[in-house]
Amino acid sequence: MARNLINRYVWLVDTISRYGRITLKDLNKAWLRSDISEGKPLARRTFFHYRDGVEDMFDISILCDKSTFEYYIDDTDGENNARLRSWLIDSVSMSGTLSNAHEVSERIMLENVPSAREHLPVVIEALKQNRRIRFSYKSYTRSMPTDGIVLEPYFVKIFKQLWYVIGNNVKEGQIKTYALDRMSGLNLLQDTFTMPADVKPSEFFKDCFGITTNQNSPKRIVLRVEPTQAKYFRALPLHSSQQEEVHDNYSIFTYQMRITYDLKEELMSHGATIEVLEPQELKTLILTELQQAIKNYQ
Repeated sequence: MARNLINRYVWLVDTISRYGRITLKDLNKAWLRSDISEGKPLARRTFFHYRDGVEDMFDISILCDKSTFEYYIDDTDGENNARLRSWLIDSVSMSGTLSNAHEVSERIMLENVPSAREHLPVVIEALKQNRRIRFSYKSYTRSMPTDGIVLEPYFVKIFKQLWYVIGNNVKEGQIKTYALDRMSGLNLLQDTFTMPADVKPSEFFKDCFGITTNQNSPKRIVLRVEPTQAKYFRALPLHSSQQEEVHDNYSIFTYQMRITYDLKEELMSHGATIEVLEPQELKTLILTELQQAIKNYQ
């Protein structure tokens, strides 16, 4: 019953979002066309009950325009909150779909997200209360783990199925990034901190691809991409600054980004399907890596 109720909440939010604005009459028509209704109309009282449940569970307000009697999703609390809610709803919706697919479970291939279940709840609680965390960390560049790291967590980010927390390393006085899957002994401390006013999560990785960043200025990056690969870039842009110029046998993609380790690795992963045209320093960086790779096979 609880799962069905959540599925109805998700359906309600998804439907109103897709319509933008919709009257209760038209919402009821859409409800009856869906399998979730089981052929029973959506009573006004039930709708109000679901609306309250949506706000309690997802922090999403469904408002009514009294002049048109149309219902809509309140999106006045910022783009980041909207993205988080959308991600949450997608996750819950997918979870419901998969939970009903046990008969074909052996034919559904999933990717693991290391340590999300173990460490992410603790980190989220620290974010909510502005409390420090302590943990040991096994860096891939060191032979031994670093014990007793105390961090003031500012925000979290997921990249390529891995969760990262970004915050102030209290001992070093620097903002650093830590992968949750390399943590151990994570504890939530009683010590609190004040989030710096000049640290904006939406700005921190604004000019970067992935989870690595630096203090270098963003550069104009130009790629020549073969037609098939260009379709993937259109479907999943490398960066929000992406622009495309289509030619007969290739596309030119331009970006405004910092040159980072993650960007270099991403471009190299596409092999001969792309060519870096600008800037020269990025071309040289990739060429050096390719020459070294060739030596490994000689």
